[in-house]
Amino acid sequence: MDDHQLEILLDDLESDRVERKSSIADGDKIAEAICAFANDLPNYQQSGILFIGVHDNGTCAHLTIDDRLLLTLSDYRSNGKMLPFPMMVVQKRVIKGCELAIIIVEPSDAPPVRFRGRTWIRVGPRRAVATQEEERRLTEKRRSRDLPFDIQPVQLATINDLDMVLFQRVYLPSALPPDIIEQNHRTLEQQLSSMRFTSVGNTLYPTILGILVLGNDPRQFIPGSYIQFLRIDGTELTDPIKDQKEIDGPFPEQLRLLDEILETNISIATDISTQAKEIRHPDYPIVALQQLARNAILHRTYEGTYAPVRIYWFSDRVEIQNPGGPFGQVNERNFGTPGITDYRNPHIAEAMKNLGYVQRFGIGISLARKELEKNGNPPPEFKAEDAHVLVTLRRKT
Repeated sequence: MDDHQLEILLDDLESDRVERKSSIADGDKIAEAICAFANDLPNYQQSGILFIGVHDNGTCAHLTIDDRLLLTLSDYRSNGKMLPFPMMVVQKRVIKGCELAIIIVEPSDAPPVRFRGRTWIRVGPRRAVATQEEERRLTEKRRSRDLPFDIQPVQLATINDLDMVLFQRVYLPSALPPDIIEQNHRTLEQQLSSMRFTSVGNTLYPTILGILVLGNDPRQFIPGSYIQFLRIDGTELTDPIKDQKEIDGPFPEQLRLLDEILETNISIATDISTQAKEIRHPDYPIVALQQLARNAILHRTYEGTYAPVRIYWFSDRVEIQNPGGPFGQVNERNFGTPGITDYRNPHIAEAMKNLGYVQRFGIGISLARKELEKNGNPPPEFKAEDAHVLVTLRRKT
């Protein structure tokens, strides 16, 4: 969007595609506006624009636009409070002699987008929480769009292949605020569609996301949706196997079992000789193992492969391998670089965040590095290829 187009929008005080803020003091209002533009209830199919550094009447607020402010605004995309990720660009621009930060928000491919569990929309010049009917209209907009793979319909499955008890008792309370759930009078089918667990239209099919998160038997439809765990008594695959497991089921069960297995296999040495207080030394920090294993589940490809995520626990190292190479802006050269991230499965990311297995997007590898260093382990080693990504954690010596 060039400066002339932005100047026209800045001067149009009646446009409901524009919002102006003199500062970033009220971050929630900015996030609500991003959410509302992403939902595009009027179906303009055009960008929504937030001008930061200008008053409501269009006059310059003379706000200092520095890197820190731009990073703060960019962080709204990946801080985990707005799901699924909005498509947005943050820029510093000078319009009519006024230095501004500009957020350009594209309409979402798969609305509704929620901020802290609430669906925000534009109603003329103001923001509002969507009614049930308005949210239904947002869900219906997904019909004619090219959908990401993780919310494409599985036409061999039916709604009976989803665990409704798991949805109502586990997922909904984790995804939505209690007052929203209490006010919700939509049918179960409408709730499933709103969460992208089923398709929209006359026939409801479970989506890939629905099968992975709520499926009674996910592997029936997505054969590679499990984790192969091997504990090997040695340093080579040909050495004796001490333990082996296939961890499957819907995500809430699979992720819970994975945590239990990782914790069980950590060896902890106790030191009581050097200090009066007992010191425990795990050979691997649990947080690093969890972050890298969850990353493998989140970022793997589920399309065109029967391969599982593999976790091979040798006597000197742990190898975690996921099918599917780097995606989007991530490539073999920049893989693992702080701040470089992309999402092959954006709605799986949303589900894992709602279930509590992701606290903040884009920091898993950095957090794993920090925990390994603190524990005395070498840094993780990454090998990113076209067909898979392999991460190796070396045992603390």
